Amino acid sequence: MTFEGASVFVTGGSRGIGKAIARRFAEHGATRVAIGYLRSDAAAKETAEELRALGAEPVLVRGNVSSQRVQDTVRELGPLDVLVHNAATGVIRPALETEDKHWDWTLNANARALLGLARAAVPQMPHGSSIVGISSLGSQRVLENYTLVGTSKAALESLVRYLAVELAPRGIKVNAVSAGVVETGALEHFPNREEMLTAGRRNPVGRLVTAEDVAGAVAFLCSPAADMIRGQTLVVDGGWSLLA
Repeated sequence: MTFEGASVFVTGGSRGIGKAIARRFAEHGATRVAIGYLRSDAAAKETAEELRALGAEPVLVRGNVSSQRVQDTVRELGPLDVLVHNAATGVIRPALETEDKHWDWTLNANARALLGLARAAVPQMPHGSSIVGISSLGSQRVLENYTLVGTSKAALESLVRYLAVELAPRGIKVNAVSAGVVETGALEHFPNREEMLTAGRRNPVGRLVTAEDVAGAVAFLCSPAADMIRGQTLVVDGGWSLLA
């Protein structure tokens, strides 16, 4: 699998799953890897140095992923061979304890942002390019206090299906990857973190999903080998969802 000479943009690319995805493309020959991030300049700069060491030109895109400014920056990046929307946020609490502002913030970042990014990037994306959205098991299954994030991920997966059909004539693949429990900094926001980690290990494989596992799935979906896979959500959970 090679992405020699490719131009890639990964939102939420400075840490965790996004960082693993960015590194994977750099390892496979991408010429330029842009990473979007919201707050941590230090983490973004560290990832940029790692990408540079792997031979890719790093580009840092700081800002709210659903903002017009970030979308304008995506246009300025020029033709992208790969667009990965990995950035995610949300309020982890019971549905009736949430407010409209929590709903708007979560849906904007996790789902609407993909549409805005596609509007900005697609006109310049070449035939054979790919878009991937990162989802989670909460899009299809009920997880404790996950109402807003789960709903936003379900919206993301639906948008992926519609974009896949609309963009197929342009030669652009659109798919999603739904990850199981991955031990990243994002889990620190979950009050039941330890329970989730324990549950995540209870799969047929017997270990947690890693960020690298997710990165491998994303790279596959962006490769020519996945040319006839369109609008699908690839579940990467070690088989956990088969048993729950």
